[in-house]
Amino acid sequence: MFSEPARRLCAASLFWIGTMLPVDAQSLNDQLRTSFAAGELPGLHGAIIDFQGQRLAEVYFPGEDERWGLPQGLQEHSAGSLHDLRSVTKSVVGLLYGIALAEGKVPAPDAPLYAQFPQYPDLMAQPGRELILVRHALSMQMGTEWDEDLPYSDPRNSEIAMENAPDRYRFILEQPIREAPGKTWIYSGGAVALLAKLIKTGTGLPLDRYAQEKLFAPLGIETFDWVAGADGEPSAASGLRLTLPDLARIGQLVADYGVHDGRQIVPRDWLELSFEPRAAVNDGTQYGYLWYLVGAPERTIAVAVGNGGQRLTVQPDPGLVVASFAGRYNDPASWQTSIRVLLDFAVPEAKRLLGK
Repeated sequence: MFSEPARRLCAASLFWIGTMLPVDAQSLNDQLRTSFAAGELPGLHGAIIDFQGQRLAEVYFPGEDERWGLPQGLQEHSAGSLHDLRSVTKSVVGLLYGIALAEGKVPAPDAPLYAQFPQYPDLMAQPGRELILVRHALSMQMGTEWDEDLPYSDPRNSEIAMENAPDRYRFILEQPIREAPGKTWIYSGGAVALLAKLIKTGTGLPLDRYAQEKLFAPLGIETFDWVAGADGEPSAASGLRLTLPDLARIGQLVADYGVHDGRQIVPRDWLELSFEPRAAVNDGTQYGYLWYLVGAPERTIAVAVGNGGQRLTVQPDPGLVVASFAGRYNDPASWQTSIRVLLDFAVPEAKRLLGK
């Protein structure tokens, strides 16, 4: 219901050189609208394609929507509409962790994770847990049991069980050890919740307030919604809601290695660390610090994906940002819509502009 592990990302490496050609945004918008009308982009709510600082396309479509699993009925989506990011939220939390780390307010990646939660001394004392580091949460390699393969309507799904637990942090930390940390990528909204707790503890601010002060306001993002669980904690795994243009702003910030309007918002070295492959997701996809990674290391493509077809794709070189929202929640084929926006429209147009 809330998050969605990536099963097939299918992002393409671009690796272009060439001379820019004139931009015809209206033509690309018309192509997207024609494809949507033909049923080729099912569930698409909106798409933005930016390339080297130019907006190539921006379109919106009506569709049934949800707010963190609660049906909202038919919505007329627009540039001002808030929309679930679902698990794209995780990558935003990754940016916030880097900001807080630069301020000296959260532990370094090599710090022992359980030592940051002294309120659970019984868990800290269990053999093997002292080996789990903060970086294992950042890369989802904690080595503890966690299962989000079950439907999000199933209370046995680990994220749903976390949300239903009287103490979400104890629930996450007490999961049985499955293997040594750092060996296997195990998709975990719980790992991100722990990182959000470290941000709150270190900064003294709730996650949403810290995001507003340190990331959203500097980018000019004025409107957002961060859905909280029953315990009042903003869901770090899947609760953020933004407009599509504001998600694209975050994508552009990443493409520019953390710089916006001449100001370093997210440390460049943190983004470089985040884009280092640390775990294999599948044959074509690696995982860094809360970002999926495809392509060669020197031409990284960073991807954030969420349940229903939410997607942010960023390739800093040559400067491609593609953001899309969709309403195919809990549909295992939802990734196909956002991938079509990327591969059938964004990539060909960027190649055309570069004369390839």
